Amino acid sequence: MQDTAKYLIHADIETSGVVERNDVVGAIFGQTEGLLGEELEIRDLQDSSKVGRIDVEVTSENGRSTGELTIATSLDKVETAILAAALETIDRVGPCRSTISVRSIEDVRAAKRREVVERAKRLLAESFDGAVMSSDELVEEVRNAVRVADITEYEGYPAGPRVADSDAIIVVEGRADVLQLLKYGVKNAVAVEGTDVPEAVAGLTKERTVTAFLDGDRGGDLILKELAQVGDVDFVALAPPARSVEDLERHEVMAALREKVPYEVAVEAGEEAVTATDGSVRPAPEADAEEPTVTPETPAAPDEPVADESAEAADDEEAQAEAADEGEDAGESERADPDPETLGGHVRAVRESGTVRLLDGEFEELGSGNAESAFDLLREADPVPEVVVLDGTLEQRLLDVCAQRGVEQVVARATGEFVKQPASVRIRTFEGLLHPPEPDGAQA
Repeated sequence: MQDTAKYLIHADIETSGVVERNDVVGAIFGQTEGLLGEELEIRDLQDSSKVGRIDVEVTSENGRSTGELTIATSLDKVETAILAAALETIDRVGPCRSTISVRSIEDVRAAKRREVVERAKRLLAESFDGAVMSSDELVEEVRNAVRVADITEYEGYPAGPRVADSDAIIVVEGRADVLQLLKYGVKNAVAVEGTDVPEAVAGLTKERTVTAFLDGDRGGDLILKELAQVGDVDFVALAPPARSVEDLERHEVMAALREKVPYEVAVEAGEEAVTATDGSVRPAPEADAEEPTVTPETPAAPDEPVADESAEAADDEEAQAEAADEGEDAGESERADPDPETLGGHVRAVRESGTVRLLDGEFEELGSGNAESAFDLLREADPVPEVVVLDGTLEQRLLDVCAQRGVEQVVARATGEFVKQPASVRIRTFEGLLHPPEPDGAQA
C-alpha cells in the first residue's frame, strides 16, 4: 500500500491511562464504524487497498500513554481529509479517556519530488567536478549542454562545425554569438573575439563568401571597419541598434540574415549616419527616407565610425582641447557634462561616486543606491532593469542575480574573476564604453 499511497495522515494521541497499540487500533475501527457511511468504512477501505495499515507507536510513562499514528491512503484529497477529521472524534481508548489530534496530511508524491530534486542536484554537482553551483546555474548548465556540444574551434577561435568546409561563413564578435546561432541551427559562424581581427579569420574571409553579423553598437562598427581593411566582406547583416547578436530571438536572427545587404550598400549608408550620444552609430532619419533598400524593420547596415563628422564629437574634442590647455585631463572633461539620457552619460555620472544605477531600455533611471548594496537592490527591483551601471567591481554573486532577473547589460568600473559567465548578460567596463579601442589605421 505504501508504494501506491497518495497521502499520509499523521496524528498524535494522548490517553489518561496505560494503553497498547491494539487498544488504539481497536478504538479506531470501533468508534468510526458507521460514522462516515458505507463508502468510507475503514475496514472496507482496507479490504479494497484504499487505506493501508494503521501504524501506531505508543509509550507509557507515569500512568499515561502518548504516541503517534500514521495511516496511508490512496483516496482523493477530500475523502482523505474527511477520514482524518473522523479520527479526532475518538475520545476513548479501552477504559481510558483519549485525545487524537491530526498533525498533518502529507502528499507522498510531493515528498518524492523533493527527494528527486535534491538527488538530481547532488548528481549534477558531482558531475561538474564538484563545483558549487546554484539551482538556477544547474538548470542553465543542462540547458546549454546541447548548444555547447556542437561548438568547435577554427585556428583557436570559437566556430560552428561547418566553418571549415562551408563555402559561406558568418563572422560574429564572440563565443556567445556563435552559441546563439548554433541554438538556432546556424553552424557556419566564426568569432573574432574582439576588435583585433585575427589573421586566421582575416585569411579565411578572402576564400569564402562572408557575411558580417555584428552587434548594433560602436564595437560592432569598429570590428566591421577593421575586418574590411584586413579581409574581405561581401555582405552585412544588421543587428538592431544597441542590441547584441547573443540577445536576439530566433525570428530576429533569421530576419537579419535574410535581409543582409552588400558591403558597399552598408558603406554608403554609413556616410549618411550620425553618431548617437552613447557612441553607437545610427542612420540619420533623412537617410532612411532616401535609401529604398532600408526599411524601419531593417535598420541601416553597421556604419563605419563617423565620430569626426558628428557635431557632438567635435564639441567633445574642443572641450578636451580646452581642458588640456587648462591642465585638466580628458576624464575630468567627460565628467563635467554627463548626459543622463545616454548610457555614457550615466557612466560619467556614477564614476568615482561608489553608487549603482538601474536603468530601463531607454536609459531612464529606475533606481539607485550604494554600490555595496547592489545585490539586494537588484534582487528586489520592480520593474526589473535592463541595464545596471555599477561604480565598483562586478563579482560572480552580482552577475548571477543579474542573469536570474533578466538584466541584459552590466557596465562596471571593473570585473572580478568569473567561475561561470552567463551568455544572457552582456558585460562592459567604464573604460571600454567611454574609450573603445581604435583599430590600426582607424584614424587618418
